Amino acid sequence: MSPIPSAVPTTPRASRKEIFGWAMFDFANQAYTLLIITVVFGELFTTVIVGDRGDGYRLANFLWSLALAVSYLLVVVTGPLCGAVMDYRAEKKRFLFASYLATVAATAMLYFVAPGYVVLGLALIVVSNYAYSMGESFIAAFLPDLGPPEDLGKISGFGWALGYVGGLFAAGFTLVALGEATAENFERIRWVGPFAAGFFLVTAIPTFLWVKERGTPQPAGKPYREIAIERVSTTLHELRRFRDLATFLVSLLFSMAGVYIIIAFAFIYGAQVIGWDASIRNLMFIIVQITAAAGALGFGFLQDRIGTKVTYQFTLCLWVAAILAIWATPEVTAFLNAHLGLAWEAQHLFLVVGCLAGLSLGSSQSASRALVGLFSPSRKAAEFFGFWGLANKLAGVFGIIALGLLQSVVGLKASILLCAALFLVAIGICLAVDQARGQRAAAAWEARNGRNG
Repeated sequence: MSPIPSAVPTTPRASRKEIFGWAMFDFANQAYTLLIITVVFGELFTTVIVGDRGDGYRLANFLWSLALAVSYLLVVVTGPLCGAVMDYRAEKKRFLFASYLATVAATAMLYFVAPGYVVLGLALIVVSNYAYSMGESFIAAFLPDLGPPEDLGKISGFGWALGYVGGLFAAGFTLVALGEATAENFERIRWVGPFAAGFFLVTAIPTFLWVKERGTPQPAGKPYREIAIERVSTTLHELRRFRDLATFLVSLLFSMAGVYIIIAFAFIYGAQVIGWDASIRNLMFIIVQITAAAGALGFGFLQDRIGTKVTYQFTLCLWVAAILAIWATPEVTAFLNAHLGLAWEAQHLFLVVGCLAGLSLGSSQSASRALVGLFSPSRKAAEFFGFWGLANKLAGVFGIIALGLLQSVVGLKASILLCAALFLVAIGICLAVDQARGQRAAAAWEARNGRNG
């Protein structure tokens, strides 16, 4: 890997307390993404609040995908603009705190979404997922200031790994204490929203106590709207100097489309296609959390040695294998039973597939965040992570709407193959990315413009 220009000083590593405080936001917000989007409320919304209206849950699945897509589209429109203002005014913590409070409030209100209250459920999912997604970009913008380039993979991986540990605590308690996402258990399971909100509210406190706001605020002579538009326009014009970042963001759009489909529909797939028991669902959750944490942490150390781009591409290959395994689980189970004299059920083999999916989930997202950090000048970190958030959420809009429409025609099982195609496209596009050149471009921009000037 080619060295970055010596004219730009290497970012010193932040204290362990600050890095831990930063990673605790990942720990905290996993309560939302797992309990609300992936494990509990998504299934509750599709099977109970909307329910099977004689169409095999196809309308319910489509409405769920629509709510998520709308929230992601709002991030696409506002993410880079907010990032530009955050950089200009050195207000990353202020914006992060606002998104945090909005997520907590909207998530707590999910308690009031009863069977048949479809519109209220859709509105609260749009608001809460929008606020959560904006916070995801805001917290990522702190990453380049936490250490030198050779440490960003480990730091990002630590954050993702701690996030999955947080998810394990939050969802593990919920599945034991609140029970199943069924109509019969609705009066207990409806507390999943307030619990997720409370968990996020309390466990994110170290982030706001220990993470530092760096940078020098510029004069506030213009309205935020003008600042945002001017800076984003300038960045779009300058993207030719950051061509590796731009190319990577296109690759990320396709890969994250596949990831968002899995996050939004994996447990719905288990319920509707695999037909798993509650005990298997709970075991799958534990397996995915542990393997995702191991993948994020292990590949985080690996990517600082072999290169973040190479690691990212390898994790996408793992994803392709995982998707094919998810799709083929019922047929492979039947084949093994017929030829080996076994008596497995598809849900048992699905647990094995979950290990591969978990490794892919944690490692791919950690590597993508670290690569954007490597390609980001310090004074444009929030703005560039705004574009990272834009690519992520535009991917969510594209992937989830495509899956929602496709499954309404061919069913959920066949449409899951769309993910494999998306990951293959992402791998091909990423071949054009040169990590060393991308880092040199970021360092050269810093040398021309100064770190704080």
